[in-house]
Amino acid sequence: MPVIVNSVELTDADMEQELPAHQDAADPMKSAMTALVLRRVLGDEARRLSLSNDNEDELIDALLALEVKVPEPGHDECLRQYQAYSERFTVGELAECSHILFQVTPGVDLDALRKHAGVVLADVLENPSLFAACAKANSNCPSGEVGGSLGQIARGATVPEFERAVFAAAPERVIPQLIETRFGLHIIQVGRKVAGHLLAFEDVEAKIASAMYKTSHDHALRQYLQVVVGRAKISGIEMQGADSPLVQ
Repeated sequence: MPVIVNSVELTDADMEQELPAHQDAADPMKSAMTALVLRRVLGDEARRLSLSNDNEDELIDALLALEVKVPEPGHDECLRQYQAYSERFTVGELAECSHILFQVTPGVDLDALRKHAGVVLADVLENPSLFAACAKANSNCPSGEVGGSLGQIARGATVPEFERAVFAAAPERVIPQLIETRFGLHIIQVGRKVAGHLLAFEDVEAKIASAMYKTSHDHALRQYLQVVVGRAKISGIEMQGADSPLVQ
């Protein structure tokens, strides 16, 4: 089925030109077609507002600069962010940890896997000295061969769910519940921890402001795309303005 945007059919040549920029996307074809549709919609919107430029990218940039505006975050907003999420601005924090991974794979019986992991967790909670042996016998991670040891980790070194659990836990203990991540279920043993130190607000204020501005701008851009996509006449593709490859 051809994709038609405001009475203009997108061509195979358009797709061939756009596709190379989307090879890292989960679905390159869908990502490329979404970008083509949005570019056509935004170009039409720019012309509706009497904007003009022979360079299509510059035309769209001019439209977005006109239509998508958010305020710069102020000093007090940045300070509240700094105080609320101080762990993000703490450096030098380290934790020794080991884990037992019960990997979730296609077709796995998740209830049975969770039950088995729960039995192993109960064993190592009752007798932490069994942790290394249980890791070697049960873990789907290569670290199982060394008793589950991951050595010292810093913030940012692992997936967020795992990191939060490790750095929130007291040292020298097994976390008393299974931790779930995209990789599966984990039993985690935390060893020694190094506290690290909090960076001064003055040293990170500009970085906080930039991150907050980008978040606000991306949100505003998604909302704007939903509006212009809703106004356009599009057939041949299901469009969701919030899932835009224009939002980086």
